[in-house]
Parts: sequence; C-alpha cells; structure tokens
Amino acid sequence: MQPEFRKVVIFGVGLIGGSFSLALRKVNAVGEVVGFGRSLSTLEHAKQLGIIDRIGDDVSLEVSNADLVLLATPVAQMAALFARIAPYLGAHTLVTDGGSTKSDVVAAARANLSNKIAQFIPAHPIAGAEKTGPEAALANLYEGKKVILAPLSENSKGAVARVRKAWELCGAAVSELTPQQHDEVFAAVSHLPHLLSFALVHDLAQRDNRDQLLSFAASGFRDFTRIAASSPEMWRDISLANRDALMREVKQFADELYVVYQALENNDAKKLEEIFSLAREVRSTWNQQ
Repeated sequence: MQPEFRKVVIFGVGLIGGSFSLALRKVNAVGEVVGFGRSLSTLEHAKQLGIIDRIGDDVSLEVSNADLVLLATPVAQMAALFARIAPYLGAHTLVTDGGSTKSDVVAAARANLSNKIAQFIPAHPIAGAEKTGPEAALANLYEGKKVILAPLSENSKGAVARVRKAWELCGAAVSELTPQQHDEVFAAVSHLPHLLSFALVHDLAQRDNRDQLLSFAASGFRDFTRIAASSPEMWRDISLANRDALMREVKQFADELYVVYQALENNDAKKLEEIFSLAREVRSTWNQQ
C-alpha cells in the first residue's frame, strides 16, 4: 500500500519537525522525508537518527512535488521561508507550520505566498519540551496531545482535512480556532507562564546571593521554572510576535499580583485564603481533565 504522504519536506528538524517525521514513520504514513535547516551538522545528525532520508539541497526540486511541507522553525524565520518556497510550490503541495503564534505567521504567509495562500493551513502542536535539536525528537511526542489548526478562508475543506489527517496520524487530537482566538488563548496559558518563569530566574540570577538561593531551591521552584530552560531565541520570537496580546496578559497579571501584595500588606488572611482556594479548586479540576 502507498503511504498516506509520499513525500514530506521539513524545514527545521529539531523537536517539532523531527517528532513529526518520526511519528509519521512509526505508522508507515510517509514514504520519504527531506530536511532543510541552517546547520549542515544538525541535518546530518537528523539523518543519522533516522528523522530524514535526505538532506535538502535544491528547494525548487524538493517542494515542487512534495505532498506536504512543514515549517518547524522559530516564527521569525517563517516569512523568509514562505518567500523561499512560494515560486516552486506544486499545485497539490500543502504547507503547514508548527509555530506558537498564528496571526503573525498568517500575515507573513499572505505577504509571501500570494495566490498560493490557499495551500497554507496554519497549525500549532501543543507538545513542547525544554530540549531542542534532532536528539530531542520523539516518535510519541504528539500522542494524546492537542494540535490547533487555524484555517484560512481561502483553504478548501479537503486541504484542511488533509493536514488534520497528518497530525491525527501523529496521534494528536486536533481542534480549530481562528488565528486571533489562538493568539489570545495562548498568550494567557502558554506565553505568559513562560515569560514569568524566565523573569523569575533572571531576577534571582542577578542577585549577589544567587548561589545560596539556588542551593535551597526545591521542587516548587523546579516545577515553576522548568520552562525557563526553553530556547531563548524561540521565546524571544514568540513574545514579540504575540506582543499585543501578551502585554494585555502581563498587565492583567500585574494587577492580580498587586491584589496579593495588598493582602500581604494588610495582613488579610481571608483574602489570601480566598485567592488560594479558588486557584486550588480550578487547578485541581483542570488536572483531572
């Protein structure tokens, strides 16, 4: 039997792109995977790990007859990639991405894909990790995880279904949001937590007694700051790409933090317990879902 996808081209063969390839390979859903990237050594490593079959050399040759192209790079690089592949996309080649923001990626696609915009179906797999590079890729990374599609008005139902099928073959549960809805949601539940985690570690890192503080940090600190080990380049790009929504969330969180500050200042045990109780209830319920 022919695989679901005869040829997949991946730009960025690290955690997201590499796991996508390994997941499709695991279920025999892809015939050939071609990888492109900024580092030849990284691409060679990806080939050694069985993530890709070939290292891409000629974009025009590889994307013209691909079934699917995945952009799995930091979002700031995607405009240049859209411009690079646009002249050579085959009539039946679909493009998707793994970016953590959508409005900026869609804008970049519209600016560079022109009359081929209908071939781009935006996506965001909710399955990150702190480690990066091909060695971080896992065949089961997407199993049971959510993937958000943010279809465009130009997309055909068939094109959206085809990209949905790719992510479902990886084991993901696929949902749909508009690009704006996506960015507002993830500013609150993903981008803000990362920013806060980075900010806390950065604050402690600048203190004279940093080593002493970190020597006593335990599980609570480890759990909260785990995501501060993520890629600075990637999260710089995400923060700036979703700047407006993230600024609103930072302001709202600052207001909430001031409520806590006032409760401490006023020795208001009732207010603190009220805040902690609601937070515990919601967190406990969410953890069971």
